[in-house]
Amino acid sequence: MEMIGLTKEEWYARLFERLGRSKFRSGFHLTQKDIDYIHEKGLDTIRQHARDFIAQREAPAFIPNDGKQTPMRGHPVFVAQHATATCCRECIRKWHTFAPGVELGPRQQEYLVDVIMTWIERELEAAGDKIILYQRCNDK
Repeated sequence: MEMIGLTKEEWYARLFERLGRSKFRSGFHLTQKDIDYIHEKGLDTIRQHARDFIAQREAPAFIPNDGKQTPMRGHPVFVAQHATATCCRECIRKWHTFAPGVELGPRQQEYLVDVIMTWIERELEAAGDKIILYQRCNDK
C-alpha cells in the first residue's frame, strides 16, 4: 500500500476510481439478498466476518489455492473482495502493492478490511439512493 504523501481519503479516492474503471471489478454489486443479510447481521458483524476471511484466506504468506480461495457469491464480503481486489494475494499485490510471499500483518489486514467495508457502505448508500429515487418517481 503506497500511500506515501497521500491522505487516506486521497488514496481511497484513487483506488476506487481505478477499481471503477475495471470492467471486471465494477461489475460486482450487492444483491438484495446481500443487503438484507447485512441489515439482519449489522455492519459490526459483517466487519468481523471480513476480518476472519482476510485472516484465514489472505493473510498467510503462502496460500495453496491462491486465486481460488474466495467464492464469487454467497456472502456480501466475498462480493466486496472481488470488487475491491482483496480476493487473492495476486490481486492484493497488483492493486494494493503488498509483497507476495510475506504474511500480512495486523495493519495490512485491517487496511484490507477497511477497503472492503468502505465498498460495502458505498453499495448500501447507492442502494438507498436508488430506493429513494424510485419512491420519489412513484410519488408523482
